[in-house]
This record gives sequence, structure tokens and C-alpha cells, in this order.
Amino acid sequence: MQHRNLYAAILASGAMLATPALADGEPPWAGYVVIDMTYRFDADTIYWPTEDGFRLDVGFEGVTDGGYYYTSNRFAAADHGGTHLDAPKHFAAGRQAADEIPLERLMGPACVIDVSASALADADYRLGVEDIEAWERRNGAIPQGCIALMRSGYGRYWPDRETYLGTTKLGAEGVAHLHFPGFSLEAAKLLAARRIAAIGIDTPSIDYGQSQDFIVHRYLYELDIPGFENVANLDALPETGGYVIALPMKIATGSGAPLRMIGLAPAP
Repeated sequence: MQHRNLYAAILASGAMLATPALADGEPPWAGYVVIDMTYRFDADTIYWPTEDGFRLDVGFEGVTDGGYYYTSNRFAAADHGGTHLDAPKHFAAGRQAADEIPLERLMGPACVIDVSASALADADYRLGVEDIEAWERRNGAIPQGCIALMRSGYGRYWPDRETYLGTTKLGAEGVAHLHFPGFSLEAAKLLAARRIAAIGIDTPSIDYGQSQDFIVHRYLYELDIPGFENVANLDALPETGGYVIALPMKIATGSGAPLRMIGLAPAP
């Protein structure tokens, strides 16, 4: 399948679910490597220092009185933690909740801006306009409707809280000691002007760890541009030519949601 046809197939996701093969017999992802971009949810999943972690309670596991095997569990978690969606409502009153975001904003061409060399050398690094301009000199203007992803390189630290967050402390004390890279407001404004569909990052927040005002969240979410945080395996997605599908749990009125995110990279 030609790359230009893949996005159309993704947007026709209802038909794709009903008809997993195209007319020529090829699946929509033929010619692509499928990348798992979601961390599993378990006791090691990283959450904000003020939140409890993921909890799974076994309801029943074993052989029933009827003689057959059966298992069922209950889970509890904050709606922001692990690989997750930030709905615009998270920082912007009256904007879209997790169940209201159009699917078109949750899937599309991926634009991966790699600043790992700078970010790994400076835990407080913020992606700037110059990083976007350098990407555009190599690849052309960031296209409208793309999902802009910042690759900081911090995925290599997951799930080590001390290196990934900058601290193992919890509560307000933990928040004060957060150190990890994020986007600058200037970069967010430029990406919004390019009319991106969504933004994402391989750290806990699109704002850097020491942010006090969460200005990048506030600016982008006011525009109903959703965010993806704690994105896994971002190093496996190329700067351009790949695609992302990021589907959250459809939580009514949710400020966020666990995310099942995959990437599609052109096969070698």
C-alpha cells in the first residue's frame, strides 16, 4: 500500500474494524512496522507524585463451582499516569473532555522532533522554536493535522522514578523536585500555528518538570489541542513518514484517560 493511502484507511476506522483487509487483500498497515507506544499498567507505572499508583485487585481467579476456569479483576487509577491522554478540559474550562475529542485528533501523521542530545544533557531542557525550525529545514514545514511528538530520550529511564522524574519523593515535596524536559511556550505557539492535531512527549508532562504555571498545557488546551504523555518507544518512530493512533479509554467528562497508543513506521 502507498503511504498516502494509509491515513485514509486509518480515518475510515469504522470500516477498517469491520473489514480488516482492503480489496487487494493487504491489511491497512502493510509495509509498516507496528510499534507499541504504551507502557503497561502495573505496580511500577509512574504517576505524578501527588497521585496513588495503579492498583489491580483480584476479584476471582480459579475454577468455579461449574468446573470451568474464570478470572475477573478490579482496577483503580488516576486518569493521568502511565501512557495517557490529557484532554483539553484538564487545564481549560469548557474545553473537550476525554469522551468529546474528535477521533481525527487522535490519529494521523507523526512529526517526531528529536532533541534527545540536548534533553539528556539538561533535565530542564525545553524544546524551542529553533528545534522546530531545524526539523523543518530537514523535512519541510510541519503539516497541518500532524501529531507533533517531542523525543527527549527519557524513555530509556522508564520505570526508574528517580531518573525519569528527577526524584523519588512523593506529595508536594516530590513536585518541587521534579526535573525532566518539556516544550517551551514559544514552541507550543508555533506548533499551534501549524494547526497540529495533537502533541505528545516521552516524559510525564508537556511542561518541563520545574514549571510552576503549566503554561504550555494552558495555552494548547484552550485551543482544544489534546496531549499525550509518557509515550513509550518514541525512539522507534522516524522523524517523518510514520503514523500514530492514540485511543483513550472513553471516560465521560474525564480530564484524561489511560491511552492505548501505537505507531506505524515504514518497514525497512
